[in-house]
Amino acid sequence: MTARTLFTDRWGGVGEAPYDTFNLAFHVGDDPAAVAVNRQILQQRHKTPPIVWMEQVHGDTVRRVETAELDTLPACDALATDRPGVALAVMVADCLPILLHDPVRHAVATVHAGRNGTLLNVAVKTVEKMGEWYGTRPENLVVRIGPAIGVCCYEVNEEIAAIVRKTHGERYVNGRSLDLKTLNRDLLVQAGIKPENIEISDICTRCGKDYFSYRREKKTGRFAGVIWLEE
Repeated sequence: MTARTLFTDRWGGVGEAPYDTFNLAFHVGDDPAAVAVNRQILQQRHKTPPIVWMEQVHGDTVRRVETAELDTLPACDALATDRPGVALAVMVADCLPILLHDPVRHAVATVHAGRNGTLLNVAVKTVEKMGEWYGTRPENLVVRIGPAIGVCCYEVNEEIAAIVRKTHGERYVNGRSLDLKTLNRDLLVQAGIKPENIEISDICTRCGKDYFSYRREKKTGRFAGVIWLEE
């Protein structure tokens, strides 16, 4: 059994400005009919199995997915499954979309890691849940961290910057700018994942124009990271 992964961008859909064109989120004010068409396009274009989506709340809840019968799971910020024929999605517009694959125990997960989720250690908690549910060993995991806001563009208030300095160290803060990508990577390494098994996109969503960015546009869509097992 293998894992398939993908990250969408903002192009190739039917949405109109400011959601042009491939917004995948219903909760941002876009025409629901356009979002529904875009989700169909996603599944058809990439030949995914039925996709399970999250109601993301910037927390640390991880939910186990047993069936593709659910369109959306209640509030959570990570999904995991060991079932082929079920695709898991995470939606973002600056936050980190993290995809995890255990090729030994044949399990996968998606994680939504923004500032709050990172401080709550949602990615590591997902690794722990995969161990509890599927017998996953961290050293076997392969991780993809997709396009997200970079340290170049992610400025926070001094209170948050001070919390990160105190809890994680100076290296993740440049003035009041946070390096969420490196922080999540290092937290996963500390949890036992091999550094060479972690791939990080160098794309900053705020700098570029090919991805939705809340920091750049405020009223905007969401792109997605998707992972599934294939027999």
